Amino acid sequence: MSWRPQYRSSKFRNVYGKVASREHCFDGIPITKNVHDNHFCAVNARFLAIVTESAGGGSFLVIPLEQTGRIEPNYPKVCGHQGNVLDIKWNPFIENIIASCSEDTSVRIWEIPEGGLKRNMTEAVLELYGHSRRVGLVEWHPTTNNILFSAGYDYKVLIWNLDIGEPVKMIDCHTDVILCMSFNTDGSLLATTCKDKKLRVVEPRSGRVLQEASCKNHRVNRVVFLGSTKRLLTTGVSRWNTRQIALWDQEDLSMPLIEEEIDGLSGLLFPFYDADTHMLYLAGKGDGNIRYYEIGSEKPYLSYLMEFRSPAPQKGLGVMPKHGLDVSACEVFRFYKLITLKGLIEPISMIVPRRSETYQEDIYPMTPGTEPALTPDEWLSGVNRDPILMSLKEGYKKTSKIVFKAPVKEKKSVVVNGIDLLENVPPRTENELLRMFFRQQDEIRRLKDELSQKDIRIRQLQLELKNLRNSPKNN
Repeated sequence: MSWRPQYRSSKFRNVYGKVASREHCFDGIPITKNVHDNHFCAVNARFLAIVTESAGGGSFLVIPLEQTGRIEPNYPKVCGHQGNVLDIKWNPFIENIIASCSEDTSVRIWEIPEGGLKRNMTEAVLELYGHSRRVGLVEWHPTTNNILFSAGYDYKVLIWNLDIGEPVKMIDCHTDVILCMSFNTDGSLLATTCKDKKLRVVEPRSGRVLQEASCKNHRVNRVVFLGSTKRLLTTGVSRWNTRQIALWDQEDLSMPLIEEEIDGLSGLLFPFYDADTHMLYLAGKGDGNIRYYEIGSEKPYLSYLMEFRSPAPQKGLGVMPKHGLDVSACEVFRFYKLITLKGLIEPISMIVPRRSETYQEDIYPMTPGTEPALTPDEWLSGVNRDPILMSLKEGYKKTSKIVFKAPVKEKKSVVVNGIDLLENVPPRTENELLRMFFRQQDEIRRLKDELSQKDIRIRQLQLELKNLRNSPKNN
């Protein structure tokens, strides 16, 4: 019997990326130059939010999606933070509520008015203080309304109940800075990657570590749950400094199921997973390519499909939720690409080529919608529930009727698990100590310059006094 190559049939084999025309891009945006490894961009079906470069604090733009084209330099901003904004995320159930976190140690909740901003917004509807260092990550719970997770440089993950505006749980199992957080489908498990080179699967309500992997050959940076498959995918760096991905069984992290080297570039690899199509997208920070794969339940698990290529490097990528896609064009995923050098946000649609213009049931299964499955009290009491699904055929324009009501708060100490978070400051990291050292050196040099200037002035005055005394008039 003659050998034949094995071709794997897939409805997504010919998915291609389509870049929006220039008039449908967002131009003239001063994208932040911060080197923090986040996307600095968040998208939902109504608004696009981008962290911007600003002096004297942190700010971000919120632009209605239909307002494409050139954005005016004086366009109003959300600018209430005292430090650089490091992450922003839209509430998945209330489309005009966005969370932000900053170097000023705070997490803030903002309510964007209908139609977008008309003037600068400086007052948040809720200010959350509980971290003792800057806050690098925020994530909304996928099935519960008003539950927010924040990860700070104090190595802690705080779980906030926004109904009362307080942290209700604290996850304190990390020994270094938390790099990434990802939830499983029903939000009962949290996966984290950390600068201590460990991958953890945590039960968030108890803070108990269920599984832990110490990655020696695969230095993890980012992690994503692969839907309900009970698998995790991580991106990272191999011992030879090549970019790499690894697939894990969430119930056994002793060894990855597969490891695959991608290329020798140095930029961080951002993973994005679409549970409806079982497609994985890999986008490198600093390069313009987006590779995409199909995830299978059997070996080899990962099947390469194609690659979208672009010469313009991306700083970060926002992702449109499923209910905001154009189903009439067979669009299965949409990125919003940040191009810092051009001050441009470029939409990229991933499209399945189909001749028929009717609704394609096979590529649009029932998908998580805009209704929460649980209240905060239900989830905190131990209840788990899968997301409420919706059909994109009829329900994708449906708007949520939930309204955010901020609680009335007084500033006080923040006690979680018997620990006052604002008093219990962890040891400083090596980078923070170095920054403090250089700041002190700069201050010492400034003081020395001031002293030398004063010495010169004193000598000048002494010389003037001496000349005055020796002048003929005084004789």
